Amino acid sequence: MMRNKRIYAGVLAAVLLASLTGCGANTESAESIAPAASVAESVAESAADSSDNCCEEETKDCCTSVADCCGGEVAKAASAELEKTTFEIGHLNSTAHLLVFVAKEEGYFEEEGLDANLTLFSSAGELATGLESGKLDVALIGSVPTLTFQSQGHDLTVFGGAMTNGHGYVIKKEFTENTDATGVELLRGRNVASVKNSVQDAELQILLKNAGIEIGEGEDQVNIVYFDSQKDAYAALANASIDAASVYSPYASLAQSQGYEIVYRCSEEEALHNQPCCRQVAYTENLNAAPNAFTAFERALIKAYKFSQENEDQTIADVKAYIDIEEDLIRTEVYGGYGTSNPDPDKQGTKALKDSIVELGYTEDYDIDSKFNLDIYKNALDSILAENPDDAIYQELKAHFDQYE
Repeated sequence: MMRNKRIYAGVLAAVLLASLTGCGANTESAESIAPAASVAESVAESAADSSDNCCEEETKDCCTSVADCCGGEVAKAASAELEKTTFEIGHLNSTAHLLVFVAKEEGYFEEEGLDANLTLFSSAGELATGLESGKLDVALIGSVPTLTFQSQGHDLTVFGGAMTNGHGYVIKKEFTENTDATGVELLRGRNVASVKNSVQDAELQILLKNAGIEIGEGEDQVNIVYFDSQKDAYAALANASIDAASVYSPYASLAQSQGYEIVYRCSEEEALHNQPCCRQVAYTENLNAAPNAFTAFERALIKAYKFSQENEDQTIADVKAYIDIEEDLIRTEVYGGYGTSNPDPDKQGTKALKDSIVELGYTEDYDIDSKFNLDIYKNALDSILAENPDDAIYQELKAHFDQYE
């Protein structure tokens, strides 16, 4: 029994050294965190010297995970170093934010020592305000509003991903009849609803520019009418004056179920291939003050990603607990190939998108490198790989990160 316990303590110490998610007393800032080596040593000693009553049955597999080891003694030591344990998470009405839904419903936040609360918001602006006011620890915010907020001086840092692709445009069915036009050409001469400072709007402008179509109220132009949120833009289709509207997951599938036609999905447009959408965003000062806690948060999302890849039906049930639409629509949006919910920060793709919106005049150029934190995701993934070195899904995440960091 003691041999198993010491082996686990050694593995835990190695993981902590790799991930910088050490164990020890609670602290208030990153500056007061004990050095990783001493933290790992203290955890190993704590594990080896814990009560002799722990796992007395030699046949008991007592130390297979932090959460299950010896009545939780090592789990308590491992979580003690978390600078904070309560996480307030803001999300939108989108199936694409499934990572936090799954992490909550399947107990991964709890497994990582976190008490996570999820709150629905209606816009990126509200989410950013929530971060800056301290009401939120993490927000899943669209990449374009995140970039524009950063360029305007908001102290927000991207440390992970949430969704790639998953958005596009829908149009009233009558405008697709008796025409050979396809894609963005269907929008010529139409009034289209959009959301200013959104990835959907930026993508539309990129496609219009590539097609040589001007924005305006002329017969061969596209008149963009702006709304405050995606929900409002979609609802505007009920108005006689609005012909088409931007969508993100799950509104495309919802629109089809209600008789609208798809103009385009960004995943099917070459110019928008692998487009990073919502990112994991935190207020920079808070992120820097609690790296271990945010690493634990990221570990939960990485586990949720693996779960979503292996458990389709239960993932759909988890999403439906937060996005109340038909399960077949959730299945289409999540598993139909139109978008992916991946925790990778995808810095390369985000930088490329930043360059595109700067060219469009969406925002001024700025140093994006100072607004990205790759260490949180890397440390979280490395620690999980140390525990599961042969897991194919985690290895794929590692390969993706190495390619797109």
